[in-house]
Amino acid sequence: MFQKPKTPADPSALGKLLVENVRGWIDPSLPQITNLANFSALLMAFLEDVSWAGFYLWDGKRLILGPFQGLPACTEIALGKGVCGTAAQTRQTVVVEDVDKFPGHIACDSASRSEIVVPIVKRDGTLFGVLDLDSPLLSRFKETEKKVLEDVVELLVDIL
Repeated sequence: MFQKPKTPADPSALGKLLVENVRGWIDPSLPQITNLANFSALLMAFLEDVSWAGFYLWDGKRLILGPFQGLPACTEIALGKGVCGTAAQTRQTVVVEDVDKFPGHIACDSASRSEIVVPIVKRDGTLFGVLDLDSPLLSRFKETEKKVLEDVVELLVDIL
């Protein structure tokens, strides 16, 4: 049974707690969709001021909406389009402090003000998809969250 712990004030302690929970809830013997669903739920439970957390999965032609927590979202995104498509194409984490200033931003939720997208690249170098988080606050995602999210994505990559 999951019980949300009190969120630590120290960002590094939050990262450690999130990594521990991801390790505890992600099971390589389960289908990927199950692990991705729990992963997105954990992010929503642990991260404050996040309005959407989920995955877009690469099907070889485009990013397709995968498991997520939040409002309904765009169902497909072309490579190189929007924040998700840019992160997938460059295979670099993209942090957007103000989505209105990101050229080509795809607005699925009009309340979204900032966004972070972490590419998920398998050990063999192939693109699996991206992890996408939105916030209603400007400049919500800092270097600390970027590092934590990249670390937890590495845990996920190990079971893909």
